[in-house]
Amino acid sequence: MIKNLTKTLFVSLLLLLSLRLAAQEKSILDQLEEIAIVDQKVMMPMRDGNRLATDIYCPKVDYKVPIIFSRTPYNFNTYGDGELRERTMQSALEWVKKGYAYVVQNERGRFFSEGEWDILGTPLTDSYDAFDWMAKQGWSNGKIGTLGCSSTAEWQMAAASLNHPAHAALVPQGFGAGVGRIGEYFEQGNWYRGGAGQMLFTAWLYGTQHDPLAPRLQKGIAQEDLLRLQRFYDMAPEYPRVNWKEALSHLPIQDIINNVNGPNGIYEEMITRKPNDARWYQGGLYHDDMPFDKPSFWFVSWYDVSTSPNLALYNHVRKNAVSQKARDNQYLIIAPVLHCAYTRATENTVVGERSVGDARLNYDEIITAWFDLWLKNEDKGKIDSMPKVTYYTMGSNKWQTSEVWPPANAKMTTYYLDSKGSANTRNGDGLLLAKLPKTENKDTFQYDPMNPVNSYGGNVCCTGNAVQGGSFDQSEMELRDDILVYTSEPLAEGVEISGFIESFLYLSSDVKDTDVTIKLIDVYPDGKAYNLDETIQRVRYREGYDKEVMMEKGKVYEIKMTPMSTSNYFEKGHRIRIEVSSSNFPRFDRNLNTGGNNYDESEGLVATNSIHHGGVYPSRIVLPMIR
Repeated sequence: MIKNLTKTLFVSLLLLLSLRLAAQEKSILDQLEEIAIVDQKVMMPMRDGNRLATDIYCPKVDYKVPIIFSRTPYNFNTYGDGELRERTMQSALEWVKKGYAYVVQNERGRFFSEGEWDILGTPLTDSYDAFDWMAKQGWSNGKIGTLGCSSTAEWQMAAASLNHPAHAALVPQGFGAGVGRIGEYFEQGNWYRGGAGQMLFTAWLYGTQHDPLAPRLQKGIAQEDLLRLQRFYDMAPEYPRVNWKEALSHLPIQDIINNVNGPNGIYEEMITRKPNDARWYQGGLYHDDMPFDKPSFWFVSWYDVSTSPNLALYNHVRKNAVSQKARDNQYLIIAPVLHCAYTRATENTVVGERSVGDARLNYDEIITAWFDLWLKNEDKGKIDSMPKVTYYTMGSNKWQTSEVWPPANAKMTTYYLDSKGSANTRNGDGLLLAKLPKTENKDTFQYDPMNPVNSYGGNVCCTGNAVQGGSFDQSEMELRDDILVYTSEPLAEGVEISGFIESFLYLSSDVKDTDVTIKLIDVYPDGKAYNLDETIQRVRYREGYDKEVMMEKGKVYEIKMTPMSTSNYFEKGHRIRIEVSSSNFPRFDRNLNTGGNNYDESEGLVATNSIHHGGVYPSRIVLPMIR
């Protein structure tokens, strides 16, 4: 009997193993076709006659289903170099199994989609027309959820402002490139920070913008012909690799892509726009004068390029959404990872070179519950039981919750800059003090745009090999004479800093225009100094982004920095530090100090810059502290 039982178990195990191997041998496409109607290269019509290439994966069921919609500028063609590509279809398979149709579409002018592409300027009518078309399909239940990270997220907010009745809910992740103007943030889709150019788009557009002379398919091609073409022709250019560490140093800035023999395109026009140019307000960016009335689950990360404006947008929608229903249904998760790296957190998550502990979270469960609620009217309890804000505190390395951001118990606490006039380098005498020093003093450094402070880690993405994002020990960098370093005494007890960080610096210079940079740092007892966030301010925009006001030589000006953000626990014995300088390159472009356009200049001036503090010049940083 035991022999027979053993034999039966063995046979069962062999059968199970063979079934698993058979399933593994099936391609994702085969698995999809078993449970879904696969309809690729559907050319969805827009109101102006252009058609957008769309792949649709709809469950084989006898009832109508909701839609998960992803729109992207990236290549999702089913084949590449003659091989089946599975990434998009893997997402489709997962959503189809959950009872959703999965629809992915290329933005106009990208790959098989017709029309002309314009980053951040895609017509909003494309979103409305796509929602309209999908809602009217016989298999659709009329409810659409938008999902994606980075370029598949940035269009969602402006699309939500249209208030299409089928657009039921959003899940934007790493969405800063879709944020135009939110309160004091005039980033215009991550193009600027404090009026200084963010160089990520220079590198990104090299491999993304479509040269007007590059070959394109003729309009009006039939779907069956596109299905045949997609097997051996995916419309994807192959760009030579560029060493962006060297390439971004080229001057003038407007010629960087041409200098590496890159494609012509919209970069050369966009680089000429000022922070409040009227062209930023046309197309796909979301600005704070636009309506918003959709339930949204927002995903932000501490080491992303646009953490602060993303958090400001979340607060703006919670306060200003059209209906109380929308205001009550805004949720936020803030993770301690790089841009769009949420699911890459591990049991020991290392961001740069700093370990922040076990930062894993079941994002799939959360997002599915969100869409089940708004697209299927299911599982309301799962969302109702969630806090409005779930955030990760580095240092203590734990997930925390709050009903508002910043947490209600965060108290804004001021630290003042002080020194005897020699705050240069970490070996200088720069201090952060709880009380305003009565004695006025200043720290002076030379800023040479031809020898800028190099970006080392930070809150950045998309710059190729030029900058590696994350938290790195800054102590060696702090030996530069053009970095002013201000440090608190070792903390007598641990303190959490969670929220927006404000800073006000008093500057004088011998040039018409320059930049001021600041970086917040956690200093460990062994001297390691880990960066938390950073920002910059182009001084000509100190009075607003609608005008440029140059400086007078030697006159002292108050510079209000664009707020930073973090959640970090400074343990007992740690110290709070800030670095102040005039460059953080190539995270931000260099100010050539001439007062000119900057983007079309090849030569700069060396600036003698001074930070004044104490007395009538209360240079300070204001921290949201939780004790």
